[in-house]
Amino acid sequence: MKERLPEAHAISRILSRRGFLTAGGAGLAGVLLGAAGAEVYKGEGGRSAPATGPSTSPVQPSTELSGDWHAVRDQFDLRRDRIHMAAFLLASHPRPVRDAIETHRRGLDEDPAEYLRFNGEPLERKVLTAAARYLGASPGDIALTDSTTMGLGLLYGGLKLREGEEILTTVHDHYATANSLRLRAANTGAKVRSISLYQDLTTATKDEIVTNLMKAVLPQTRVVAITWVHSSTGLKLPIREIADRLAEINQGRDEDDRTLLCVDGAHGLGVEDLSVESLGCDFFVAGCHKWLFGPRGTGLVWGKPDAWPAVNPTIPTFDGRAYDEWIRYSYEHWWDASTEGTLPMAAAMTPGGYHSFEHRWALSEAFQFHQDIGKSRVANRIYELNRRLKEGMAELSHVILRAPISEELSAGITCFDTEGLSFEGAVPWLAERGIIASQAPYHTSHTRLAPGLLTSAEEVDETLDALRHLNNAFVQ
Repeated sequence: MKERLPEAHAISRILSRRGFLTAGGAGLAGVLLGAAGAEVYKGEGGRSAPATGPSTSPVQPSTELSGDWHAVRDQFDLRRDRIHMAAFLLASHPRPVRDAIETHRRGLDEDPAEYLRFNGEPLERKVLTAAARYLGASPGDIALTDSTTMGLGLLYGGLKLREGEEILTTVHDHYATANSLRLRAANTGAKVRSISLYQDLTTATKDEIVTNLMKAVLPQTRVVAITWVHSSTGLKLPIREIADRLAEINQGRDEDDRTLLCVDGAHGLGVEDLSVESLGCDFFVAGCHKWLFGPRGTGLVWGKPDAWPAVNPTIPTFDGRAYDEWIRYSYEHWWDASTEGTLPMAAAMTPGGYHSFEHRWALSEAFQFHQDIGKSRVANRIYELNRRLKEGMAELSHVILRAPISEELSAGITCFDTEGLSFEGAVPWLAERGIIASQAPYHTSHTRLAPGLLTSAEEVDETLDALRHLNNAFVQ
């Protein structure tokens, strides 16, 4: 006899509709079951989930991660003949994430329809729960995406803007932010205005940055779109202070005229020991395949419950509640059916379609990996190594630091220039010596080093030794 769920009448109707869930639409089964909020539906005859299905408990690392940093490094398959100072670009997967990906890949390869049907919902729910625990948020306020860029496109592309309103951003933000805002302005008649937050980064202060930004907020400013940690320089913005000042401005505004604070947090997630609530922004967007070491092709958008109504979805969701609404009403009347209040906006903002499920479902292991280490330990370690690097660079006359030395304005990225050698020359020169650096993809570009959990203090010192040799090789 079939096991039934509280909303079994809706589920069974869809299950019988041309075998939808056992063919191309199998992915919907899990989401529908998630809407019911009960155990996984086991199918005809009460069959159990496939034997290849994963455990619902987190995959535990084989080494106690709260021990020394070599134990953390041993979780990765990174080459040992390199000093990895660009690991923030795209993650190498730690062992728990690799193992989870392989489990899901094997299950999907052996029986994709059944594996998706029986495991999709509990695994996605597990990811949202892990993300919420890590962020200090509610699972219902998180949309899952494939990258920071997708998240920015969904958020900014769905903003409800009126002609004459504006989006305020900065000249320091990434291409993905700039282009997402440009496209939204073109489609709404709203304007985008960019400002500089400081006159000289080497002397910039929190007060200067916050004051310059607040002075630029006008009555028609509907959105402030900024980046937490700039990949162009390494500057970390004081988001909490900005949020507090913006809240003062919003006190005298009607709800429809309130200015939203939207943050690209790609280079803060996995570094800072903060919750989204303590950060104070309205929306937080990040990829999970950078500092968090999440599966490649994963990301999220978090929004405050009272901020989500300011955005319209742009890609149809595969959430079962939306599907059920579509099926319940006749096609000619569905457009007029109201789903408001039945589908959380974060769920509506999670793009449907088929994704790299083996990667998405392994994201919970990445959050667990960081929490096994300890968020505060992660943050302290990254700060410690960057402090060591910047203090050493400050002693080199031919190295020009482009990142703030102050830790209240910096995080895990250290940008610099070298006299006599551009970044086009510095990056390959360092690579020839086994040091993997990167360049900032901006109009004004610098060389970037990002010591983190995959580098040691000794490797920071080796990098500084290499930079000292640059003086002899190129600066005569």
